[in-house]
Amino acid sequence: MDEMAAAVRDYYGTRLTGKGDLKTGACCSTDRMSPRLRSILETIHPEVVNRFYGCGSPMPDDVDGLTVLDLGCGSGRDVFMLSALVGEGGRSIGVDMTPGQLAVGRAHQAEQARIFGHRASNVGFLEGRFEDLSAIGIADGSVDVVISNCALNLSADKARVFAETRRVLKPGGELLFSDVFASRRLPAEVAADPLLVAECLGGALYLEDFRRLMAATGWLDFRLLAKRAIAIGHPYAELLVGPTTFWSMTVRAFKLDGLEDCCEDYGQVATYLGTMPDAPAAFVLDDHHRFIAGKPMLVCGNTAAMVGESRFGRHFRVDGDRTSHFGRFDCAPSGAGARTEVAPTSGCC
Repeated sequence: MDEMAAAVRDYYGTRLTGKGDLKTGACCSTDRMSPRLRSILETIHPEVVNRFYGCGSPMPDDVDGLTVLDLGCGSGRDVFMLSALVGEGGRSIGVDMTPGQLAVGRAHQAEQARIFGHRASNVGFLEGRFEDLSAIGIADGSVDVVISNCALNLSADKARVFAETRRVLKPGGELLFSDVFASRRLPAEVAADPLLVAECLGGALYLEDFRRLMAATGWLDFRLLAKRAIAIGHPYAELLVGPTTFWSMTVRAFKLDGLEDCCEDYGQVATYLGTMPDAPAAFVLDDHHRFIAGKPMLVCGNTAAMVGESRFGRHFRVDGDRTSHFGRFDCAPSGAGARTEVAPTSGCC
């Protein structure tokens, strides 16, 4: 195990005994949950919740009966939430390299299955590193959705993580994750500071490097769902990072053939049918696509594919194809301007 991984494993497995031991605000999620998600969270054992460290709430829609993989699952809070969402016919798998954290989740596995009304647990906890999912037996094209909550920043080989994620996803599968992003590249000696690394700041991705990394690993278009500024709240850490701004962001991307690195106009129209149980009135794809049930929306080719060729396809009617091209499609958020200081962006979406 390399030095960075060993330090992270020690910090989360030994030094931290709960959320109160965190030194900064980076690993503390303040994202609002839907009523359904809040009700599920209330059923999860307090030890699991207290030993879980995340910066967002990357909970996928419409996953009943599916297989969902959580990278860097820690004590398993999100794994258990996914267990309820996928139901008894689905599968919720958590991967983490910290035995102490996994032990917490495993200790409550049978109890959570009983609480959710499952005859047997649909949860699996695997010890390993998410840079090499094949080493722990996760096969090509075997997962419907991959999530992660403030763990990818802890990896020293993020390119391999994104490549492995793409490998294990089924065609049309989704990557949905929350993590820490930075407004600039930190100096190497600052990024390597043990406190910053352990508290999810040292490994935070500079926005434009994230965009380039995604493109290099096959993710030509990705979308932003949520963003909030992070208050560090630690004098030493604030001194080290200087003028750097950090955000917690939730991002989604789909494993789809034919996505382009820019939004293109093919005259396609997408209509949300209002058939998702948790979103009867409207479905939010990203920060600039809110589909109102029954209302046709002109969309770019990439967006048409995301809602029509993923698991969401049964909830949408997509009219038109890519036979005729009408030029570039402007689907950036209104008033976005120069978005590099606002959100990561792939080309124009």
